[in-house]
Amino acid sequence: MTTIELNNLSIKNYLAELNIHPVKDRGYYGMYHSPFRTDNNASLKVDYQKNLWIDFGSNQGGTMIDLVMRLDNSTLKEAISKLECRYADLQTGNNPSNQPESFSFHGNNHLEKVENNQQSGISIQKIVPITNQALLDYLTERKINIDIAKHHCNEVHYSANNKPYFAIGFKNDADGYTLRNKYAKVCTASDITTHKKSDTNTEACIVFEGFMDYLSYLTMKNIQHSKVDVVVLNSISNLSKAMDFITSHQKIYTYLDNDGAGKNATQQINKYSSTHNCIHIDKSTDYANYKDLNDWLCKTKLKEKEQQVQKQEQTRKPSRGIRR
Repeated sequence: MTTIELNNLSIKNYLAELNIHPVKDRGYYGMYHSPFRTDNNASLKVDYQKNLWIDFGSNQGGTMIDLVMRLDNSTLKEAISKLECRYADLQTGNNPSNQPESFSFHGNNHLEKVENNQQSGISIQKIVPITNQALLDYLTERKINIDIAKHHCNEVHYSANNKPYFAIGFKNDADGYTLRNKYAKVCTASDITTHKKSDTNTEACIVFEGFMDYLSYLTMKNIQHSKVDVVVLNSISNLSKAMDFITSHQKIYTYLDNDGAGKNATQQINKYSSTHNCIHIDKSTDYANYKDLNDWLCKTKLKEKEQQVQKQEQTRKPSRGIRR
């Protein structure tokens, strides 16, 4: 799958899936409120014919891939992988809102487009407790408590196009898995994951974008389970599926990403909360200078380690006696 083909995917349609719509639509171009910042002037222009965008407020612009990189604060490799997954959906005619999501696997500096799960050689071989050292190292790198991760996730071995893969698997409500390792983030079926304390509990709900943020939250709190209900979107595109569950609670705490897509989703939850008489608390302000909750956790742990090293070095320094 070439970058030219990926950049031919409609920017207008992509933004619409994120519930970002033009304020002014001239037929061949549209003006949008910039999703990258507070923008009252609708200074983002999308040229529908050339399929290019430009943000006049920041003087940034480019192709579809550039847009995904900017929205998600992601690398080129991550943006291509995400668009490959979308391309596979379009090729197989799947509707992402109600059909299992197609696959896109990447790793070790190469990309592969994989066809629809039901029509290809993709299959889960086995699901076991997490013991693979590479996966344990990846969790440690992300500063996730290993015991907590083992409690909520599994080690999933699967094949795609007759090639073996393995990843950390997080199960969703459709009995599918979000699969993640150091090189890939894919899913076997696109759906949310809900953890409900009881059928009668409507007091509070915590919302996470991905399971790494959920595990980060539990690691920070040093608990294996949340004390209130939880929903993990597993993808911002699943927000509509989670809205009924979210707004069935009196209080809603959101821990979404600090990128354009995350902020837009936070605004949507805030809007729906007000119409359902729910109290919404946006917790992303607690890590406003970081990409997401896991990014905050990683850098906080790094600072703590640096401080410990400095403290140890200071205690090892010999004290200078008074010379007579």
